[in-house]
Amino acid sequence: MLDTEPTFRPAKRLAAQKVSEILQIGARASELKAQGHPVIVLGAGEPDFATPDNVIEAAHRAALAGQTVYTPLAGTPALRAAIAQKFKRENGLDYSPAEVIATAGAKQVIFNAFMATLDAGDEVVIPTPYWTTYSAMVDICGGVPVTVQCSGETGFKLTPEQLEAAITPKTRWLMLNSPSNPTGAAYSVDETLKLLEVLERHPHVWLLSDEIYEHIVYDDFAFVSPAALSPAIKARTLIVNGVSKAYAMTGWRLGYGAGPEALIRAMTVVQSQSTSNPCSIAQAAALEALTGPQDLLAERCASFRARRDLVVDAINAIEGLYCRKPEGAFYAFASCEGLLGSTTPEGKTLKSDRDFCAWLLEAAHVAMVPGAAFGLSPYFRISYATSEAELTEAMARITKACAGLVRP
Repeated sequence: MLDTEPTFRPAKRLAAQKVSEILQIGARASELKAQGHPVIVLGAGEPDFATPDNVIEAAHRAALAGQTVYTPLAGTPALRAAIAQKFKRENGLDYSPAEVIATAGAKQVIFNAFMATLDAGDEVVIPTPYWTTYSAMVDICGGVPVTVQCSGETGFKLTPEQLEAAITPKTRWLMLNSPSNPTGAAYSVDETLKLLEVLERHPHVWLLSDEIYEHIVYDDFAFVSPAALSPAIKARTLIVNGVSKAYAMTGWRLGYGAGPEALIRAMTVVQSQSTSNPCSIAQAAALEALTGPQDLLAERCASFRARRDLVVDAINAIEGLYCRKPEGAFYAFASCEGLLGSTTPEGKTLKSDRDFCAWLLEAAHVAMVPGAAFGLSPYFRISYATSEAELTEAMARITKACAGLVRP
């Protein structure tokens, strides 16, 4: 018998896929922490708040009551009804429970949709910068991601002219994420209506509206779902949402989607051959989150707003950095263009946003994600979903480190 190692051959669909750069940065931060360095991680898209007590108690009651078995594929009738009521109450949208699906996280809503609708070569328009999972899912499902760069000059938002130019006969979906990860940018009603006018001229293009950050908006910004602005567009819109961000339930893995019944049926077929139903206990917890007291949403949003202002003001006080004030989510997307070409005290020249973030992690022990990971340089993303004390210390470290650079 030959003593040889078997050769592993991955599927071709994974050829272009790599481990998330965010996870790689997190792994390096963990290594530094293990070495005793006081690393502050501003990379994760996860609230630092606890899941509300009433939600945890509802999950406990469900477990004790024996709700630990399979549920209907698309979610329990009670949860799907509660999701439909949520859309009516908060968004002015009428959906029946048959037009709703519950999934193992909001990511699965998107994956189900692409797996159910994309044939080889179908295109998906993705405004850039974007959460990189979007393009990875399109690739894995056989589609073609069409990224459209949206600069700081347009507030990192897609213009109608850009959308019109990106659409081809092969376009199947437009993805909108408002408020956005990674920029925090959010589309106003007027901006959204102008994009919908373009979509109305192209009835073969459907809209995937990722609204996971809808409850985290600031100042006088009012969130409105695109589906609420046009009945014609609602008929070809899939809304993606979940309980992870607003209710601090990331680990519960419970997302949901709403759209035309035919689409939801097709997505349910995909789910039937992958995960089947989402966790029964997480469904009970989500039911309580959506139907229980909602006062925590405003309280936590106010805390995020204070953190946003702390971070944005501190970044803009550093020569060579600039950050626009985001309308929502808990991310700041700052430019480091003014520092490129600088030399660090260690003698390294910072040539890119990746260089800048890598240097800050090693020298100042602050972990952030370069804009290149989201498709747009030279920027970096700061997640301010952590305590004001940590953010204050992190901004002080960044300020001190940048003051030590030798400018070109």
